Amino acid sequence: MSAPLPFNDLKAQYTALQAQLDAAAQRALASGWYILGRECRAFEEEFAAYCGAVDCAGVNSGTDALSLALRACDIGPGDEVITVSHTAVATVAAIRNAGATPVLADIDPATFTLDVQDAAARVTPRTRAIIPVHLYGQAATMDEVLNLAQAHGLRVIEDCAQAHGAAYHGQIVGTLGDLGCFSFYPTKNLGALGDGGAVVSRDAELIERVRRLREYGWTPAERYVSQIEGTNSRLDEVQAALLRVKLPLLDEWNERRRALAARYDQLLPPVLIRPTEGTGNYHVYHLYVVRIPSEAGMSRDALRDALAEQGIATAIHYPVPVHRQPAYASLFGDLALPVTETIAAQILSLPLHPLLETRDIQRAAEALDKLLP
Repeated sequence: MSAPLPFNDLKAQYTALQAQLDAAAQRALASGWYILGRECRAFEEEFAAYCGAVDCAGVNSGTDALSLALRACDIGPGDEVITVSHTAVATVAAIRNAGATPVLADIDPATFTLDVQDAAARVTPRTRAIIPVHLYGQAATMDEVLNLAQAHGLRVIEDCAQAHGAAYHGQIVGTLGDLGCFSFYPTKNLGALGDGGAVVSRDAELIERVRRLREYGWTPAERYVSQIEGTNSRLDEVQAALLRVKLPLLDEWNERRRALAARYDQLLPPVLIRPTEGTGNYHVYHLYVVRIPSEAGMSRDALRDALAEQGIATAIHYPVPVHRQPAYASLFGDLALPVTETIAAQILSLPLHPLLETRDIQRAAEALDKLLP
């Protein structure tokens, strides 16, 4: 049997950058300042410049980035926020953490991002914001999202957790709406070696509100005095230093992801439905997700098991839509999202990361070709 083909390989990335990462961590450790110091501020400035934002606030996770962004916009109890059910549960958890009510819309069957027409039908007098999720590495249809938001006076908070460096009609995601929220979970296109997150914006006042909220409502001038109710959500110095090593490599890694995705497109058996790159999108392929239709003659789960027997690891992002999760069943009741539910039963994520070899793509494709008609 061939050597295992892992779904991801974080150790390989560390090994490739070990000298730089170790030096950055040592620099942060030797500084004697471990929370909101020079490394965090330098990373904030560098990431803001990369995104084309006015400023950036580092926080401790992508989930907190979303909830603090909502709170910075004074969105909370009694307010509704429209988003999708086909997402990491963190998107909805963040809305709940802010005290607001999530309202879930269906998705486009080709791109799996927000169906804006369906979202428009769910706007009520209580709706205050929309969170489009830039899923798997590409942006939602942001022109439609922004038009809907403008028509109803809504805030737009972008969930960019899977889309570092993705662009929509030439503009980097995170700067299209009011606030853009990123996760630096280790598997992301730009990942820390632990948890981390950030909020970016072209509105300096909103970022300043996020900064106050991330540290108990304090300001630099009045430390230990809470003018607003905040929390503790700070990007630590070591993670910021590590992210500074990786950020200059992000574009190169994204191009590599795109090249590997193109190879999958060429080699996979025709019965598999490949990812669709939406109009105006620069897709950075955080994940390469195919659909297994009924014509394949094999269920998604059976196919996954067959690949696993050959040492090829896959994943499902995501098997259970949020409105069908046990923790949220009482919140959404009998909500029906037909496209979301169909997609969830058919999708499979194939191995894809920047250090993957072309021969690995070939191996996965050949295995699929033998298993499928």
